[in-house]
Amino acid sequence: MNRSEYFNYIEEKLQVLAFRIEKRGQLNILDLNIYSENFFADFLNLLFNFNLVNLNVLKQNVEGIDLVDINGKIIAQVSSKCTKQKIEDSLKKKIFLKYQDFTFKFVSIAKDAGKLRERNFTNPHKVLFSPADDIIDIGIILNVVLNMQIEKQREVYKFIKKELGKEVDVVKVDTNLATIINILASENLSSNIESPEINSYEIDKKIEFNDLLDIKETIDDYKIYYQKLDEKYAEFDREGANKSLSVFQVIKKQYILLQSGKSNPCDLFFGIIDNVIKIILESKNYKEIPYEELEMCVYILVVDAFIRCKIFKNPEGYSYVVAG
Repeated sequence: MNRSEYFNYIEEKLQVLAFRIEKRGQLNILDLNIYSENFFADFLNLLFNFNLVNLNVLKQNVEGIDLVDINGKIIAQVSSKCTKQKIEDSLKKKIFLKYQDFTFKFVSIAKDAGKLRERNFTNPHKVLFSPADDIIDIGIILNVVLNMQIEKQREVYKFIKKELGKEVDVVKVDTNLATIINILASENLSSNIESPEINSYEIDKKIEFNDLLDIKETIDDYKIYYQKLDEKYAEFDREGANKSLSVFQVIKKQYILLQSGKSNPCDLFFGIIDNVIKIILESKNYKEIPYEELEMCVYILVVDAFIRCKIFKNPEGYSYVVAG
């Protein structure tokens, strides 16, 4: 599932960042702490719809506060230290008198803060601060990410990859896969979708032959687009003799690559879907559409390749096209 891949990537990068901040802090190497203020400002804005900015942009070296959201009335401290004393020392600062109607968020970027959320704190300036709600750590952040809608989770994944992923000098290239997706996405797929050209009985035999009965309903949902896609392939091939063939070959290649690692045929089918989506997302000529639409179009392509004998084994005498 893409959700699992997105979450695992985000979790790994945040845990590595936390570990490095803690270990480098023990050596008094604090550069990551400084960079983390801007990183977590942008990250928290993305997660919680805040509008935090680094307070150092407005005023240098403000004690007790690192980030501020003027409109949302939020102030925050980003810290690699996570102790009761650290928070209380911050709450004592006179700067809080200026922000008395603001909510204070304490962001622990290196250590678990679960036990601190259960504690009571000395709060001489009566700052708006609820430990259970306003102490944020990596665990809290990951729980938010885990329960996000897939589109939002993908947005967070892209942010983390941009900020914490290793930069690789990869030149994106055009792909015929992306081109056919662009064509298909612009088509009204809700009209004239019934296809008399396919033999449902033969397709059912192939489904059973490959032990894909658990996803028969999925294949049935998308096989009806066969004729529509056939028209698009014909249009596509007018631009070059081997364009549709190249699309089939890419899908077949994913089938071959995944075959040895997927013992369950249904897992293999969905693995092909995931790999094709990745190729399209990384294509230079892909015109971005909502993820659900992209996924639907890829399902149409892969089910069509299944019907056309490009992937999975065919039972003896298999013929998907209705004769005369």
